[in-house]
Amino acid sequence: MAIIEMKVPSPGESITEVVIARWLKKDGDYVEKDEEVAEVDSDKATLTINAEDSGAIKILAAEGDTVKVGQVVCSVDNSVKGESKKAEPKKEAVKAEVKAEPKKEAVKETAKSESYANGTPSPAAKKLMDENKVPAAKLNGSGKDGRITKGDVLSALANGFDSSSASGWGGSRDTDRSKMSPLRKKLAQRLVSVKNETAMLTTFNEVDMSAIYALRAKYKDKFKEVHGTNLGFMSFFTKAVTEALNLFPAVNAMIDGEEIVYHKYADIGIAVSAPKGLVVPVVRNAEQMSLAEIETAIKNLALKARDNKITLEDMSGGTFTITNGGVFGSMMSTPIINPPQSAILGMHNVVERPVAVNGQVVIRPMMYVALSYDHRIIDGRESVGFLVKVKEMLENPTKMLFGGKDPNEIVLGL
Repeated sequence: MAIIEMKVPSPGESITEVVIARWLKKDGDYVEKDEEVAEVDSDKATLTINAEDSGAIKILAAEGDTVKVGQVVCSVDNSVKGESKKAEPKKEAVKAEVKAEPKKEAVKETAKSESYANGTPSPAAKKLMDENKVPAAKLNGSGKDGRITKGDVLSALANGFDSSSASGWGGSRDTDRSKMSPLRKKLAQRLVSVKNETAMLTTFNEVDMSAIYALRAKYKDKFKEVHGTNLGFMSFFTKAVTEALNLFPAVNAMIDGEEIVYHKYADIGIAVSAPKGLVVPVVRNAEQMSLAEIETAIKNLALKARDNKITLEDMSGGTFTITNGGVFGSMMSTPIINPPQSAILGMHNVVERPVAVNGQVVIRPMMYVALSYDHRIIDGRESVGFLVKVKEMLENPTKMLFGGKDPNEIVLGL
């Protein structure tokens, strides 16, 4: 028999501990080599632990536990062949243990009731509870130390739990507590540091989306047929941003000590919502991509984020970020810079509004856009000029193909 110990892999430099988010296998299950057995959260990303060999798994750490990088959290018995099930203890042995040590059992029950985990849902259970409006007070946790498991929630729902009367709002004085994840703690620290360490300002403008709407309506079906992906707004904004960054390089720069680093490429971070929170994967060398290539890259990154497969490499090295609060209905906001970058563009909801065009009031699909920037490196002229250039290219998409210039001016040599 060979027992293979499996340790927590390092998520990246400077990270010393992670949290066991959830086990994908149960204690005693048979696992195949390289099969994913657990998800762990760090302060930068979620990663998986994969089985180092085939055999029966023994779990040594519970969901929600904070463990050190390099710590053994499970083992695999590779002498077990085929599918294995957790061995059931003999009833006689259980009875004998209870009879011989009644005081120990009593202590154990007391510890369970006083444990922090008592009544606290696992990440998977919490998500299911939020979706179905099930309050923790209505559930009895069957997990370790009284933790509420996903099975507890499913059992309550299967037994006819009335979610309509369990909104958790009104009629009680209950409160819920949940430990901040490493990712959320790190995000909180970064947001505070940005406000304290940068001279952040925000400038606004509005974009008439009529031209992009018309272009998408005319070509979206053929675009998908040829390129195998949808034609969305994000590719237009990304392309407009890369062209504007070429004209205003300070917006694509960052401060390093007493020096300013100007990037001769555009690695665009796209803020996307993931189950664990907001993540910002990066589309690299976006300035060299076509609209179809940008759409495909964003789609692939969004799928990885949805499935918690985003890696540190996917999120490192961005030079500028785009965030779209419009998908949640936001009309206007002041996005916070993603350090060490110096600027971020915020997209918002598209709303039909009356606007004046050539002296006439017309209804147009309009979007407010916001550029937050570090005033230490970007002055007002550059920030406003950058945002105006983005607006111009979005309202006249053909300019994106000619370096932000009007095609007629190029033909005329102007």
